[in-house]
Amino acid sequence: QVQLVESGGGLVQPGGSLRLSCEVSASVFTLNSMGWYRQAPGKQRELVAEITNDDQLEYADSVKGRFDISRDNAKNAVLLQMNSLRPEDTAVYYCNVKYKIQPAYPIHSHWGQGTQVTVSS
Repeated sequence: QVQLVESGGGLVQPGGSLRLSCEVSASVFTLNSMGWYRQAPGKQRELVAEITNDDQLEYADSVKGRFDISRDNAKNAVLLQMNSLRPEDTAVYYCNVKYKIQPAYPIHSHWGQGTQVTVSS
């Protein structure tokens, strides 16, 4: 019912930029939110940024002012523009969508396969 195709990871120098894209194919009642999480080695997965279906935005404190999440409605995709990247941003980044199959059903969560972002000189 839900398929996520991520792209845009890679190696970048500190201070550089990357843009992640996650194209969403979903046969569901509603997409409640789309977002990006990350997991660094030895650490728990954490929220990076999320956008809800009514355009509310949430960012991790560590990325505020540097990262920007948006939707590309033409491609049904969620984008993460990452600027001023730091070595501590190095992680596997996962696309996530939360959705309902039917109005009375609970919210489900679906993950992409992950894309590696490495910030290093």
